[in-house]
Amino acid sequence: MRALVFDKTLSFRDDYPDPVPAEKECLVKVRYAGICSTDEALMQGYMGFKGVLGHEMVGEVVTGPDAWVGKRVACEINCVCQSCPMCQAGLSNHCPNRTVLGILNKDGCFADFVTMPVRNLHEIPDSVSDEEAVFVEPLAAAWQVIKQVPLDERMHVSVVGTGKLGLLIAQVIATLDCRLDVVGRNPHTLELAEKKHIQSIDVQRLAPRNDRDVVIECTGSPQGLAIAQQMVRPRGTIVLKSTYADGGKIDLAPTVINEVNIVGSRCGPFADAIASLARRQIDVRSMISRTIGIERGLEAFEINAKPNTVKVLLKINP
Repeated sequence: MRALVFDKTLSFRDDYPDPVPAEKECLVKVRYAGICSTDEALMQGYMGFKGVLGHEMVGEVVTGPDAWVGKRVACEINCVCQSCPMCQAGLSNHCPNRTVLGILNKDGCFADFVTMPVRNLHEIPDSVSDEEAVFVEPLAAAWQVIKQVPLDERMHVSVVGTGKLGLLIAQVIATLDCRLDVVGRNPHTLELAEKKHIQSIDVQRLAPRNDRDVVIECTGSPQGLAIAQQMVRPRGTIVLKSTYADGGKIDLAPTVINEVNIVGSRCGPFADAIASLARRQIDVRSMISRTIGIERGLEAFEINAKPNTVKVLLKINP
């Protein structure tokens, strides 16, 4: 099959072995997939990953239980054991035995086919297009923020970072009644936020005052945490959505002095993400910068790295 394979460098192959489903797994033909900042971090050494990249996708079930064959699906990325204490406690995303699609010990979706456990599949309704369905996984991660940190109309919330995830998180928070703004440095993505009626602030003009109740950091850079620390009030909350390939130097003294709560946040509820797309509550189409065939995957990554690119989709088996 065709695949984008990372092993120290990224390459396109048309002879990669087809995956074989294990018991209770389905074979899914990938229709579209999305390039994510995590894919870029993996190529910089994060997690020491080798194999097929990609974890944001929509596909069609080819083999598996009859009830699923032919269905369009998005796939939860954590493949878990179901028997460890974390799984038994309902925290399967933290299963110590998990593999993670395109991230940890499992080939990803930048390929013609993937295998996934049946329990990881979520059917996509007809009202949601393939291109929109690619956003289900990152949009679920955005919904996770408000599952972990309850927000109300009295709060002032800032999202630091106006990339793909930042724009999704801002749209999710905008469904609530709290005061909201986004902070970034790219005029193009700041304008995208304004078009969604979300106040935007150029980081160069940010006043150094600690008055935000909650700050969500999703810049993908250690400097984002420093900005969040400048913004959050004493005993406020910083939500971390970034993963850093190199770790970077982080000064936690302000966190201690101001008694700030730090909340790590990762994967989230697929059902909420799909429902919000079906209700047209969240707009993702305006975030799609380019759609490129998988055979031009290396070019797609080059385009993804350009400053005004928001989201690049790979067209695989449309």
